[in-house]
Amino acid sequence: MDALSLLAGGFADALTPANLLWCLVGVVLGTAVGVLPGLGSSMAVALLLPLTFLLEPTAAFIMFAGIYYGGQFGGATTSILLNTPGQSSSIVTAFEGYAMARSGRASQALAAAVLGSFVGGIVATTVVAFFAQRMVAFALGFGPAEYFALAVLAFVSTVAVITSAPARGVAALGVGLALSVVGIDDQTGAVRMTLGVPQVLDGIDIVVVTVGLLAVGEVLHCGFRPDGAPADRVIASGAPWLSRADLRRSWLPWLRGTAVGLPFGVVPAGGAEIPTFLSYGMEKALARRRGNSEFGRGAIEGVAGPEAANNATTATAMIPLLGLGLPTSATAAVMLAAFQQYGMQPGPLLFEGDADLVWALLASMFVGTVLLLVINLPFAPLWARLLRLPRRHLYAGLVVFATVGVYAAKGSVFEVGLLYAVGAVGLLMRCHGIPVAPVLIGVILGPLAEGELRRAMAAGQGDPAVLLDSGIALGLYALMLAGVAIAVAAALRARRRTPAPDAENPPVAAP
Repeated sequence: MDALSLLAGGFADALTPANLLWCLVGVVLGTAVGVLPGLGSSMAVALLLPLTFLLEPTAAFIMFAGIYYGGQFGGATTSILLNTPGQSSSIVTAFEGYAMARSGRASQALAAAVLGSFVGGIVATTVVAFFAQRMVAFALGFGPAEYFALAVLAFVSTVAVITSAPARGVAALGVGLALSVVGIDDQTGAVRMTLGVPQVLDGIDIVVVTVGLLAVGEVLHCGFRPDGAPADRVIASGAPWLSRADLRRSWLPWLRGTAVGLPFGVVPAGGAEIPTFLSYGMEKALARRRGNSEFGRGAIEGVAGPEAANNATTATAMIPLLGLGLPTSATAAVMLAAFQQYGMQPGPLLFEGDADLVWALLASMFVGTVLLLVINLPFAPLWARLLRLPRRHLYAGLVVFATVGVYAAKGSVFEVGLLYAVGAVGLLMRCHGIPVAPVLIGVILGPLAEGELRRAMAAGQGDPAVLLDSGIALGLYALMLAGVAIAVAAALRARRRTPAPDAENPPVAAP
């Protein structure tokens, strides 16, 4: 009851007309910045942070919440419409969202994404408000061995569940892991795989890899394949709203995605990328078991689940930020600096020392989630009308959009050239049927897996048994083995169902 009364006081502060206006401004500006490839929610908060310095703390934190959620969702819009994720947590949304857009279901994909974001955000914010202290204790149970097990789980799930050809999936994962180690080793200072190019000493930016493989690679593939559609073909924007069948197919993925994303915001394990990939793999495996999978052709479950996981992770990232002063993502790190700017010191005593501001922030997270739904759901058909542009104009705009986004991130012409080189690699991968998802997960989680493995081995003095000396790690490995077993069993069942050649009437060889 005490938490309820404190939250009610927070709502009393957040629901004043002036604060509602600031939250609305934050959602709109955050969404606008989050749409640009290479910027995302962290850059949205950083760019718009000076705007809040003239506000009193409660209004500033309420605007932060709007920017936070708006920037997080903005990346899904370009993922669906242009196959260009605004940030790495929107990568998975592009897989099925863009396929839905190309088949005339862009509005449904956008609506499923914003509703998934709403469900994940509301449930996760409720968890933050009432169970923050318990989840902080859960976060403290993670060490190097647990983080490494988490990364291995993501690697194996991507190869075994998401991809249909495990051998090609392993090859693609190897490419991603190789790209992730380019640059200077953080622990030894050794220069690795730079080929003498000084511009990559800091590594290859995930934004360059993501936009290059997904956006530029798709444009090149559509332009070079001989059986491609005419260049001036218009993609239909589709009906404006979710049908009853779409809702039936989406509500369980929303809940499952939320459940997957809730614990991941608490631990610094690569942000929302792992839960979005795991949610996508779960939905794909369930659809395969039902025998009516549309994955690869535009399955709405592949948009609904990952977007719910994305926002659930975004909201629960507030738990270690507020309870421990520990940011678990780039966006949370920027917000930590903003809190300190106003004299707040996140940590165990924050809920007592600055209770009014904390509960106003939590209430504004609810308000920001609702405003995100109210603003973006009615505009889904309007966004989808972008696809009515002729394809030659659409793809030209996509290339310009991707180029500007990558250049804006660091102001480097070299990165733009690297973007097109990665796009050429994406073209070759598409031509030879090599999946893109394992490359992305390898680039994102490769540094995490390497760093935590080395820390665990150092703590265990070189004994590999240290990787299994934890109940959480053993549970993650058991979950991984169960997922592989289910995938193998499904593949064997599918092979048995395939009719064998007629032994009595063998095919006649051509002369």
